Amino acid sequence: MYEVLRSRAPGNPARWRRSNYAGRTVELYAGPATVLGAAAGAAASPARGAVTLAVLAAGACGAYDDRAGAGDPRRGFGAHLRALRHGELTTGAVKLLGIGAAALTAGALLKEHPLDRLLAGVVIAGGAHCVNLLDVRPGRACVAVLALGAPGLLRGGTAGALAAVPVGAAAAVAGADLGERTMLGDAGAHALGAALGAAVVAGNGRAGLALHALGVVAVTAYGDRVGRTVSEKPHRQGRPALSPV
Repeated sequence: MYEVLRSRAPGNPARWRRSNYAGRTVELYAGPATVLGAAAGAAASPARGAVTLAVLAAGACGAYDDRAGAGDPRRGFGAHLRALRHGELTTGAVKLLGIGAAALTAGALLKEHPLDRLLAGVVIAGGAHCVNLLDVRPGRACVAVLALGAPGLLRGGTAGALAAVPVGAAAAVAGADLGERTMLGDAGAHALGAALGAAVVAGNGRAGLALHALGVVAVTAYGDRVGRTVSEKPHRQGRPALSPV
C-alpha cells in the first residue's frame, strides 16, 4: 500500500512532503497507507464493523488535522476546548469530537453492558490519542505499536485477530519511518492507536477495560500538561517529546 501510494499519489507531490523534527524532508504516504492497510485488516476480522469504523474515523480526523491544522500552535485538549467555547472549531476539536464519537460507537458494537461500552470507547479513543503522542520522532509510534500489540498475537479468537491489524500495518511502514523517509502523521498514528485500542477491548473484561481506561486517561492528562507547558516556550529544535493534539 505504501509503495502504491508513492507511485500513484494524487495531486502535486509537494503536498505529500513535510519537514520532520530535525528539518529533514519526509513523505506523508505512510499515513494514508497505514489507514487503508489497517482498515483492510479490520474488514477481514471477526469484529469488522466496529473496528473498521474506529480506524477509518480516526484516520480521517487525523488526515484533516494533517492538512488543515499544521500551522496551529495550540497544544492540549484544554486549548482546543477553550477555542470551541468561544465559537472556534479547531482541527484539534474536530479530532476530539470525531474520534470520541466513533470510539463510543465502536465500543457499543463490541460490548453489551453500558459500563463496558463506555470503558471500551475510552480505551479506543485513548489508544488513538496515546499513539499520536508518541509520533514525534522517527519510528517511535510504530515501535510502540509493535511492542504493545505483539503479545496480543498469542491470544486466540477475536482478540488475536484484532491484534494483528495494528501490528501488521505498523510493520509495513516501520522501516521507512525509522529511516526518516516518511512519517505517520496524525492520520496514521490515530488509526494505529484506534486499532490497538480495539484489540485491547476485545481481549479484556470489565476489570481489564477499567485498568486500561485509567492508563490512557493518565497518559493523556500528562501529555496535555506537557503540551501546555511547551507551547508557552519558543521551540528551537522541533516538536516536544509529547505534543498532543
